[in-house]
Amino acid sequence: MIDSTDKPVFSAKLSAPQRLADAVSEAIATALFDGSIAPGDPLPSEGEIAKEFGVSKPVAREALRHLSGIGLIQTQQGKVARAKVLTGEPLDRIYGYAVRSSLTRLREANEMRRLVEAGIARLAAERRDQKGIAAMQRAVQDMHDTLGQPDKFTEADIAFHLGMAIATGNTMIRMQVEGMQSVQREVSELFSKRASRTLDDWRATVLRHEDLFHAIRDGDPERAGRMIVKHYEAADIASLEVAGDMGGADV
Repeated sequence: MIDSTDKPVFSAKLSAPQRLADAVSEAIATALFDGSIAPGDPLPSEGEIAKEFGVSKPVAREALRHLSGIGLIQTQQGKVARAKVLTGEPLDRIYGYAVRSSLTRLREANEMRRLVEAGIARLAAERRDQKGIAAMQRAVQDMHDTLGQPDKFTEADIAFHLGMAIATGNTMIRMQVEGMQSVQREVSELFSKRASRTLDDWRATVLRHEDLFHAIRDGDPERAGRMIVKHYEAADIASLEVAGDMGGADV
């Protein structure tokens, strides 16, 4: 929790030639990312922030509004601003708008995921953070348990890939994968609900995830890399099917 004494809360100092509000936002964000202010902690009041940085209250207010807009803090009329848990939610909203706007953006986003997750799979196999390993194992079991149930299967699929990110032990990677969940959800739902999807297809999808999990759990980065490529090759085939169902149009 934040100490209520008069000692400075923020270690970062303002630097020219940034706009004052941007500089204040960056200093506060630094405190959020370095753990000086923990999730749920109250931030100093606008007046206290203005005093510490030597700026006006409107500048402090604009800085807080900016941080709230990008999802780093929570503000509510008449209440003190509080730090939020750092997640990929803001990025997830942006990607969500993009992938729902056209088939082209959806393809681009899935291509991005493939490139990003190829590196994640290898790093996860090298580091094997046990929280991530456990999350992946639970997700594989949930996929087995939800065969033929598109919505529940999709959530298990998303949990698997998030577990893989957690297994890297890298907070920024975890946030990036959280930010891509809308992409994964859109792709997974389209693929799972396509007319040609058979029970054998569902089982093959689970097997690919299971093989990837085993490679990461066993600490084999090269095999993990091969497994993620195999996984996305299958997804690419399904992508062509979905494009055909949609008439190949950029909708």
